[in-house]
Amino acid sequence: MPNELDPLIDQWYAHLDKGQRFFVIDVDEEKNTIDIQHFDGDLEELSFEEWRNLYIELSEEPENWAGALDIGEKDDLGTGVTDTRGADWTEPGKDYREPDE
Repeated sequence: MPNELDPLIDQWYAHLDKGQRFFVIDVDEEKNTIDIQHFDGDLEELSFEEWRNLYIELSEEPENWAGALDIGEKDDLGTGVTDTRGADWTEPGKDYREPDE
């Protein structure tokens, strides 16, 4: 039985048969396509016919879904790395740093 949900941009949905969540990025009625992004960051383009055949329901936004897609701030890494210098990134590759550096 086809679903009757409209694809709403920035709305989360859940696959009832797969247990996965995704949200709609774009709906292009001229091209008859719906762009979605899965929780793990994968992108997919669906036709309206494919959309109607999905076994889905509306879903809430996952609590921590941004981590699967991107890191917003350097501080979000949760590390206290303080022993690197700008030159560490621009020098020719070395296996180690000399003790006096």
